[in-house]
Amino acid sequence: MKNIAIIGASGFVGSALLKEALNRGHRVTAIVRNPEKITLNHPNLTIKKGDVMIADSVEDLLKGCDTVISAFNPGWSNPMVYRDTQKAYSFIFEGAKKAGIKRIIIVGGVGSLFINGTRLIDMGVAEETILPGAKSLAALLYSLQKDEKELDWVFFSPAANIVFGERTGKFRLGKDDLITDSEGKSYISVEDYALAMIDEIENPQHHFERFTIGY
Repeated sequence: MKNIAIIGASGFVGSALLKEALNRGHRVTAIVRNPEKITLNHPNLTIKKGDVMIADSVEDLLKGCDTVISAFNPGWSNPMVYRDTQKAYSFIFEGAKKAGIKRIIIVGGVGSLFINGTRLIDMGVAEETILPGAKSLAALLYSLQKDEKELDWVFFSPAANIVFGERTGKFRLGKDDLITDSEGKSYISVEDYALAMIDEIENPQHHFERFTIGY
């Protein structure tokens, strides 16, 4: 059993991660700005109201946990999404270290994945509304690759399309290249993404690197 903190546990991906972790017997601390959005009742669930944009609060929010999953997202339509992503993650990493956390897994972006040597965000296919957020997550990955040597970090990029679906347990994992099916489509259910994330926590296969998933 792990003691897992999930930042952003009420969101689209975060709520799937929360359900998967609890169903597999882990203790979970859900860190959310609006606790009323979590309607689950579970003996292994602790809900903490908190905002990782407040630097001094992060250490206390994470204390007592051994692994952090961050599904933080300041909002794709937030005009300051790039700045807020960078700022929040600097606070998350600092707070995690102060709290004695050794491992953090980030719900990463797809834009920094490659197709035939070209990043998705350089191919002109991303919607303008999500491009700042995609660029911010790409910058976060590169910063981790260059500078973060203390926290055992993992950046888990989903497929190009992540949607509600089924928990099949049948998917492929990769590293830096977008995974597509035989028809060239790249997708994953949020349920299978969550399954693979908790698999990584229970049986670590990646350290100081990114990996990805798809059918």
